[in-house]
Amino acid sequence: MIRRDEVYRIGRIGKPHGVKGEMTFQFDDDVFDRVESDYLFIEIDGILVPFFISEYRFRSNETALVTFEDIDSEEQAKELTGCDVYFPNQELDGDENEISWAELIGYQIVDANSNDVVGTIDRIDDTTINTLFELSQADGTELLVPASPEIITNIDVEQRIITMNIPEGLLNL
Repeated sequence: MIRRDEVYRIGRIGKPHGVKGEMTFQFDDDVFDRVESDYLFIEIDGILVPFFISEYRFRSNETALVTFEDIDSEEQAKELTGCDVYFPNQELDGDENEISWAELIGYQIVDANSNDVVGTIDRIDDTTINTLFELSQADGTELLVPASPEIITNIDVEQRIITMNIPEGLLNL
């Protein structure tokens, strides 16, 4: 069985498109198009289920129409509406220069000055010019840290750790 830390969320299934099992797919990361992988995981009732892609085509920069093997009716497609879609980490090429924001969900942030774990990335807010990591800390509090390349000193894809040179006082805001 696949574990949650072996995948990362890339989008959500929308409503069916037509009557032959095609459905809309709203994605945050187009990794399924950039990396050779024949399958995605869809979360159904808390369980990550692999689905093999028959075909897809883009409608926009954030939406595709997708057909999965063995899904060939509108009724079957409706059952997947609203389900989150995940991409397997093992299918990534490990090139940290090509890593997307969505892939960083679940990474730990470590302060380069103290070597302390600051928190785990729950979300990335890239709606403004200043992208922010939204972290959850061990005590349950939430924290915002700038996702600025100037303060990121290392990204360890294997260990899923980002080391940052966090300016003094930033964690106390």
